[in-house]
Amino acid sequence: MISPARKAAYEVLLRVFEQDAYADRAFRGAAEGLDERERAFAQRLAYGSVQRVRTLDHAIETLGRRPVRKLDPPVRAALRLGAYQLGYTDTAPHAAVNESVELVRRARLERAVPFTNAVMRRLSDGIRPLLESLPDGPLKESYPDWIHEVFDRVLGEDGAVALMRAMNEPLETVVRLVRGEPPAGAVETDVPGAYRVERVDDALVAEGRIWPQSRGSQLAGLCVGSRDGERVLDLCAAPGAKTGQLRGEVAAVEIDPARARELRANLARMGRSDVEIVEADGTALPQELHGFDRALVDAPCSGLGVLAQRPDLRWRATPLPDLQLALLRSAAERVRPGGTILYSVCTLNPDECEAVVDASGLAVLPLGGEWPAFAHPSRPEFLLTLPHVHGTSGFFIARLAVD
Repeated sequence: MISPARKAAYEVLLRVFEQDAYADRAFRGAAEGLDERERAFAQRLAYGSVQRVRTLDHAIETLGRRPVRKLDPPVRAALRLGAYQLGYTDTAPHAAVNESVELVRRARLERAVPFTNAVMRRLSDGIRPLLESLPDGPLKESYPDWIHEVFDRVLGEDGAVALMRAMNEPLETVVRLVRGEPPAGAVETDVPGAYRVERVDDALVAEGRIWPQSRGSQLAGLCVGSRDGERVLDLCAAPGAKTGQLRGEVAAVEIDPARARELRANLARMGRSDVEIVEADGTALPQELHGFDRALVDAPCSGLGVLAQRPDLRWRATPLPDLQLALLRSAAERVRPGGTILYSVCTLNPDECEAVVDASGLAVLPLGGEWPAFAHPSRPEFLLTLPHVHGTSGFFIARLAVD
């Protein structure tokens, strides 16, 4: 027998690494019909195996003595899943071994069963000592070298290791209070309107009373500083968490039709029928969008600050500084003189953060004095939330003036 949770996790691994699927979407399909306990276990196995795949592959190749890339996809997925259980959970070794072997058998690869069994038994005996022997760094924490190099450039080696470790574990669960009273048991945080909770109450989300949103994300929305009576441009609006924070007459721009539909649905749930949604390219806006008092440019980015929430992102992340600069310049053309732009990205990569702001030529309005706990460690005119320091997702935030 194969437990429903392991079967679901195995399907996620196959879809992510063999079909280039997104882990969260693959998991939704694979976990359909699981009860709450099975679903939680399946998610831990699936997301943990995806996050840790570099380290798992190193262990499989070291102890199994065969390149992972040469294995049949079902064997590769079964070994990765089994290795994760043996290396990072308290799963009984015989359960991890037996069910990995059975997954290969169910895939009709009987010829690979002896090999899978042999490798799993070697992993059972040797993976923990192997993991403990690895030096601190990207192999042990399972990150691409280039991401480690970015973190080291920003935080130094000790900070980079601490950050990588933090984003291999679940961060705090936080919601934004949209209206009414906070959920029972919710704890206020240092960001107004942000409450720490044990779990997100889906019923309250459906009612539009709360919205799942990290403190880092909520901080960016607050720093826009929009007020009633102002015209506000939200240039990259979907899925709409920050849009819902904006006051005034808001025009929310989204280029992708499917994401625009999601944006409409989310804003409707929050009771924000007053937001105008414009399906357009943020770098080529319709002429009628002009004369705004404020703009929010929450730009697409490599996402290096949200790797804890998105287990597969570290393997597909791409810096986007050219697009970010184009969006920032586009917003500057549509904001009136004396207006402001809030630029935010959920990454810690200086090439997408400080360098983009510097290249824009826009004047910086300091934020560090207003939010000292989140001041950028080397450039305090900006804000930088850090998962290993603040317990929330990583965001770079800059407020800029338009002449």
